[in-house]
Amino acid sequence: MREPHLVLGIGELLWDMLPGGKRLGGAPANFSVMAGRLGSHAVILSRIGRDDLGREAVHLLDPLPADTAQLQIDTAHETGRVTVSFDDGQPEYTIHKPAAWDSLELSDAWVKLAERADAICFGSLAQRSVEARQTIQTLAAQTPSRCVRVFDVNLRRPYYSSEVIQESLELATVMKMNDAEVPLVLALLGMPVENEGQPAHLRTGAERLLAEFPTLEMVAITRGSHGSLLVKREEWHEHPGFPAKVADTIGAGDAFTAAMTHYLLRGADLPVLNEAGNRWGSWVASQSGAMPPLSMEVRNGIDAAIAQRG
Repeated sequence: MREPHLVLGIGELLWDMLPGGKRLGGAPANFSVMAGRLGSHAVILSRIGRDDLGREAVHLLDPLPADTAQLQIDTAHETGRVTVSFDDGQPEYTIHKPAAWDSLELSDAWVKLAERADAICFGSLAQRSVEARQTIQTLAAQTPSRCVRVFDVNLRRPYYSSEVIQESLELATVMKMNDAEVPLVLALLGMPVENEGQPAHLRTGAERLLAEFPTLEMVAITRGSHGSLLVKREEWHEHPGFPAKVADTIGAGDAFTAAMTHYLLRGADLPVLNEAGNRWGSWVASQSGAMPPLSMEVRNGIDAAIAQRG
């Protein structure tokens, strides 16, 4: 038995305050839980308040396969909250600040984990404060050269900037975003959008990013129910997606990222990466919340379907 890959999710751990009640989330935490479910040693690097929401977060995460031993406790700030409403099934967010995760500290323990990490996932939202931004970027830079460094764009107004996107892409080996974010990212980077709305415009945008950032090896673009596009310098692959009865889309993109990363660490080709990302993403979209219960039967069924593609 080989040792599980060490996978780090750094950034926001928060509660999504949904119309029907609260659900634990935050992209790095969602990513880490799914990575753990797929067999990695997945560690959540975040910060919570010394409050009821923080204690409840740890209690909920405890039985899930994600390592919470490195969560930082903040005595001055509350555990993060996001008020979520829906418009035609798509979530809209009010992200309250300041939150504990705005004050991520670069601890020795975090650095030691980064120095032996096989993969790290970080986003743009968690870099809205200078302190957290410095911690995230320094930690990503501490990872070994073989590490898969995933920059998962998460554009939430007004918490993004061209500077954060630029600096993050200079660190990343993989970039993931959704189709709506592609023209925004290109505009922020001063790359005028070409042929927006045309079939090839997403691939063209990805190719421009790969040409601009030497460390970047792959761009992943999700398209909701219409699947995804993976682009490398020498090849690309489209996936049509899977039909799903959507409960809500919270966490679906994070499941895609975790599954893609899991199989990327195992040397899978683009069709398998796309198959895995779409199957796990569509399953989460069919459930309520970002960390729904997962039975062994469902897990084995999805694994078998992905294996057939390989």
